[in-house]
Amino acid sequence: MGQHTFTVVTDGSITSPRGFRAGGLHCGLKKTTRHDLGAIVCDVPATAAAVYTTNVFQAAPIKVTKESLANHTLRAVIVNSGNANACTGKQGEEDAFTMRAAAAKHLGVGEQDVAVASTGVIGELLKMDLLTSGIAALPSRISSESAAAEDFCQAILTTDLVKKEICVTLEVNGKQVTIAGAAKGSGMIHPNMATMLSFITTDAHIDADSLQQLLRETTDLTFNMITVDGDSSTNDMLLVMASGLADNDQLTPQHKDWESFAAAFRHVCEVLAQSIARDGEGATKLIEVSVSGAISDTSARVIAKTIVGSSLVKSAIFGSDANWGRIIAAVGRAGEPVNPETVNIRLGDIAVLTDSKPVPFNEDEALAYLKGDTVQIVVDLRNGPGKATAWGCDLTYDYVKINAAYRT
Repeated sequence: MGQHTFTVVTDGSITSPRGFRAGGLHCGLKKTTRHDLGAIVCDVPATAAAVYTTNVFQAAPIKVTKESLANHTLRAVIVNSGNANACTGKQGEEDAFTMRAAAAKHLGVGEQDVAVASTGVIGELLKMDLLTSGIAALPSRISSESAAAEDFCQAILTTDLVKKEICVTLEVNGKQVTIAGAAKGSGMIHPNMATMLSFITTDAHIDADSLQQLLRETTDLTFNMITVDGDSSTNDMLLVMASGLADNDQLTPQHKDWESFAAAFRHVCEVLAQSIARDGEGATKLIEVSVSGAISDTSARVIAKTIVGSSLVKSAIFGSDANWGRIIAAVGRAGEPVNPETVNIRLGDIAVLTDSKPVPFNEDEALAYLKGDTVQIVVDLRNGPGKATAWGCDLTYDYVKINAAYRT
């Protein structure tokens, strides 16, 4: 197996992998002048894979994208923000297909080669005149330049405060391979199978089945381990496109460098997932919960997500209150086997519970730690080999303010 070595490219972007271009602009779907329409285009048919929200009410763009991905290849993805095109009935589906057709026409690719994604307000029809005019103007804004990639990142944001992107390189049988990602997500973040809108590009040569398998396995360890507010969106989608232009030997799980590629791919997903959790609506802190000693990894994942998703834990972290009782209560209600006599809990390096009994700690030291922008909660159940890490954010007054008037 190859060494797990990769390099983070600090000035990389979604267009860094060979064969990819991107761009974005403001077409009028948002009330502000922020970009609200973007696209990623591949110069060649790219091997593609995706995972989607498990919400029963799946938005129209997901139906269109699933149809486009039937042959496991794509040339482009068209994305709008400001309107989710969800719960919009037959007209919404027709609009999503119209969006795909317009993108195909102006980008010079086949309709079946275009994926569609939307994010924003639920239950309102798209303003198709503005959208189609924007799509017609988009090709002139698409390039491989970093400024164009920046435009795309801005075009997919809604209540996000910052863009989310990451780029890494590694060697696969002597060839440099690049993996890059961009994502949006701030509220309605509690995924189970995919998350928000996330897009990954790579120039690796990889077969479709291996890419889909890698995506699902990695999603379970990264995007499926974050929560902001316990709500799963109607539009969540994670899409990967691989151009194959790195000219490496085709990657499969049997390839000697598969583990290295998988590690780099996981890093991209993990950074994007953490960025989404950190930028939760109204959030001031990233919360990382590490659980070990569970009866299995699956059990550890459930417990970790229960802790990080607890409104009481999130509120305590916002208030910089070392209230470990909130944490142990979340462990106990997770529905997983736990020995109530063996649990250890730390806040960073500060032990607050040993053998399920409180231990003295310095309150001022704990307060100072909890006032930081990243808080680690470490739980050792001492009951088995299972371990997992989950990410979330604190629950603040601003979260309520943002969502009380999201539509208006």
